Amino acid sequence: MEADREWMYEGQIVNGMFSNKWGDKVDEFVAFALRHLECVNGGTAIRCPCTLVKCENKKFLNVETVKVHLYKNGFVPDYYVWIYHGEKEVHQRCSRSVRVSVSETDQMVSDNMNHTTYHRMVCDAAGPEFNPDEEPNAEARNFYDMILAGDKPVYEGNSKHTQLSATVRMLEIKCRHRCSQAWFDDMSNFIQELLPPDNLMPLDFYSTKKLVRGLRLPVQVIHCCVNNCMIYWGDDSDLNSCKKCGHARYKQMVRGSGNRLYIRKLKVPYKKMHYFPITPRLQRLYASTATANEMRWHSEHHMEDGKMCHPSDAPAWKHFDGCFPDFSSEVRNVRLGLFADGFQPFGQSGQQYSLWPVVVTSYNLPLDLCMKEEFMFLTVLVPGPTNPKGKIDVFLQPLIAELKSLWGVGVQTYDISKRQNFQMRAALMWTINDFPAYSMMSGWSTAGMLACLHCMEDSDAFRLIKSGKQSWFDNHRKFLPINHPYRRNTKDFIKNRKVTKQFPGVRSGDEIFQDLNNRGLRNVMDVDAEVFNAAISKTCGWNKRSIFWDLPYWREHLLRHNLDVMHIEKNVFDNIFNTVFNIPGKTKDTYKSRDELNKYCRRPQFAQNLVTSKYPDVPFVLNKSQKKDVLEWVKKLRFPDGYASNLGRCVDANKLKMFGMKSHDCHVFMQRLLPIALREFLPNRIWEPLTEISLFFKQLTSSSLTDEELRNLDEQIPVILCNLEKIFPPSFFDLMEHLPVYLAYEARIAGPVHYRWMYPPERYLRKIKHKIMNKA
Repeated sequence: MEADREWMYEGQIVNGMFSNKWGDKVDEFVAFALRHLECVNGGTAIRCPCTLVKCENKKFLNVETVKVHLYKNGFVPDYYVWIYHGEKEVHQRCSRSVRVSVSETDQMVSDNMNHTTYHRMVCDAAGPEFNPDEEPNAEARNFYDMILAGDKPVYEGNSKHTQLSATVRMLEIKCRHRCSQAWFDDMSNFIQELLPPDNLMPLDFYSTKKLVRGLRLPVQVIHCCVNNCMIYWGDDSDLNSCKKCGHARYKQMVRGSGNRLYIRKLKVPYKKMHYFPITPRLQRLYASTATANEMRWHSEHHMEDGKMCHPSDAPAWKHFDGCFPDFSSEVRNVRLGLFADGFQPFGQSGQQYSLWPVVVTSYNLPLDLCMKEEFMFLTVLVPGPTNPKGKIDVFLQPLIAELKSLWGVGVQTYDISKRQNFQMRAALMWTINDFPAYSMMSGWSTAGMLACLHCMEDSDAFRLIKSGKQSWFDNHRKFLPINHPYRRNTKDFIKNRKVTKQFPGVRSGDEIFQDLNNRGLRNVMDVDAEVFNAAISKTCGWNKRSIFWDLPYWREHLLRHNLDVMHIEKNVFDNIFNTVFNIPGKTKDTYKSRDELNKYCRRPQFAQNLVTSKYPDVPFVLNKSQKKDVLEWVKKLRFPDGYASNLGRCVDANKLKMFGMKSHDCHVFMQRLLPIALREFLPNRIWEPLTEISLFFKQLTSSSLTDEELRNLDEQIPVILCNLEKIFPPSFFDLMEHLPVYLAYEARIAGPVHYRWMYPPERYLRKIKHKIMNKA
């Protein structure tokens, strides 16, 4: 195949007619594509590389239709390497004449000492085409024009700001202070009055955007069904009504009155989502000298003393490398994590609206950069006003399609650290969510007695006869060694019950995938999927087939969805604290739990007194004076700056409780303060299990972990939970008290917890929420 492919964009029309030579080249292209059967669909259909939005190498069409499209619309820009039609070799692109010479570009790039911050920002934004050893193509011209613009002073004699630096500074101020567009226009006009007449400052917000549009990353606005049934994307992009519920796509904008009514031609959709492609964002990581080297850190560092300090040290990462050696052989291929969570952008005082951002981050980066805000990429913005729940897969379709493309074909990317092009591929390692979103992503219901995704049908949960809630009491002896004495204990757990069965182990991806296929579960995008899945979900915990199973490598992962340690730890602490302090409405030691206690256990000393109709005190609850002592101690506590918030503000001395504690407050109290606070007031047989669960979370969340330490934690946690079962009533053990039994296992498989919990995503979402301006 010849390297010179300028014919694709030149010589199509000669003397007002289609060139025969150009037509012959198109025939050669089609023949080339048909010879590569892996890129042919149905024997005669290939991807159409024309410039239509619905084509662009995404849609399969028969070869004759492809030819017509190419004659009519031409090739998609910069498609010199036919990677979507079977070409593997990366050809050197031919040079093209541009206004900026290579020597000028080399001078601008090499003279780092004279660069301003804004020069570096533009260079980082230049993407994979920024190669000083090659002449820039047409797409790169805009970037170089911006670099040249950075050398022009705002007005003659000004040495502090160039046109670009002043413009970007204005945009940064607008963003930081959340100013309106009208404010920006007024401020621009005022600045014009202060500067000389021949200044280069933009006149308004529109002129500013025109100047810096080369820095923008692409965004797609996709129309959605108002009922979240579908998105008008791909093959459905031309529909005018929902193919599932029949709801109209556009609003009818009626104007006028009486006999003079008319419908506006402007089409306004009922709902729309925003999709931010991740490919150019990943390419920028290799285009910047600040991050290109760091993207290879995961393969260049070495474990010290067998300690896992990064996900790349964990068995899940190494298992994936072993399954796909062709992917792992290129160390610059990207490993991704995905998280999604919802929030109300307008708070409690404004309109009730549930907004769901979906964010992707890279795990290639080193310890001090991984999971940092700068490397979290907002990918999908799922609109409200209601929670999408199980239909979130509808909005993930563009992301999954892009991930499949990045896995199968990849994208040509320029690595500025090595001064070479390579075919970058990417793989999604896992998702990170709180427990409600866990169900939305995985397709396994997190409500009811089958709520645990690891136990699945092997769960021993039951429904309490008085409160009607699910309990995981006495659900942990099956994790103990077969000869452990607790297995034969018939007094302290469910009475007259011995446990002989063992936990069969966490199911593999292949087993789950086969189970889904055998049950016939469907994607939520399929017609009648809701009816089929609802019938199947009555007999199992699955409520849909997650869209993530469409990824060809998803079944090979050892861990696909992470249990969120942040929320589990907070819920465990809340249950312990509220029960020990006997907080009304929140304690698990209620009159209902006392009535049903002896139906499950042998604890007659805590039963209701039939004479006085009162319930005796239990040893795990503090009295009034003890509560006062603990709260006074907490109120006087002082921490190092930045270590924790002021817990004294959470103390309510009148109601003898703590309120308004955030997740991190519970994290600090659980791991550092709980054993100390309760040491003097609880008996040893109660204080010791509470201290053990505190130390368990402390060790689990260490920054580095060894396999031996995690195996010890995995062996200890069932014993700790059994000791708690000997103290607290069955109502205490909801699902959150059961899930810690799997946390050490997941850490042993996937690595340190702080790369897989919700603290960094929550902080990122807080930043997004603060960008919301209109509180109506």
